[in-house]
Amino acid sequence: MENLETTVTTNKKEFRCGYVAIIGEPNVGKSTLMNALIGQKISIVTPKPQTTRHKVLGIFTNEDCQIVFLDTPGLLKPKYRLHEAMMNSARAAINDADVVLMMIDAVRAKSSSAKEHELEFQFLQGINKSAYLLINKIDAVEKQELLPVIAEYTAQFPFKEVFPISALNNQGTSELLASIAKELPVHPPFYPTDSISEQSERFFVSEIIREKIFEKYREEIPYSTTVDIVQFKEEDGKKDEIHAEIYVERDTQKGILIGK
Repeated sequence: MENLETTVTTNKKEFRCGYVAIIGEPNVGKSTLMNALIGQKISIVTPKPQTTRHKVLGIFTNEDCQIVFLDTPGLLKPKYRLHEAMMNSARAAINDADVVLMMIDAVRAKSSSAKEHELEFQFLQGINKSAYLLINKIDAVEKQELLPVIAEYTAQFPFKEVFPISALNNQGTSELLASIAKELPVHPPFYPTDSISEQSERFFVSEIIREKIFEKYREEIPYSTTVDIVQFKEEDGKKDEIHAEIYVERDTQKGILIGK
């Protein structure tokens, strides 16, 4: 830590560091956004909603700041224990964050009401920190269609900033990063400056397998599927040997995965 602090204090600018939580409905593009901001794929992305179950942490660092992103599960009303655990994870991320990003889908927002996002606004109520509204997928709508959306959502909550973006095409992401950095406290970096996540290699392997399951089987396999890496063996000059166990909800789903 002494080396990190020395680096920070010798810079001309004050170094800023803090946590940023990304919240929103399932499948609005939170994982795509974090991958775009970090510049590498660290969170799985599939057309199937609710694929993010863990509070995945991604780290963006440049010479002026370190932004630690918390990618939360899609917000929903809990129906069983897994949902409750996911919502507790999202709530913890918001409590830990210095800045909260609420993301909505531009396509859905133009034909719906802000009142349909009551759950997100409930999570924001009473927070004593900056909150941004991110309107994602702007490449799929006309610019003039965004104006009533912005007016309606800002009437519901006093957002610090509103950013129309396209996470998929990296539109508006550099401006977003610059604005976030200004909101963070002056602090040395929490992590080594070459880190992009605190998650283990095993975690990312399990997430990649989950992603491929969702891509291959769609509605046949529910998002509650869990992958456990039971062996991860690395040998010089050889391919890694990985053994994984896949947990599904019902015996019938075993047959779908295993096949004849």
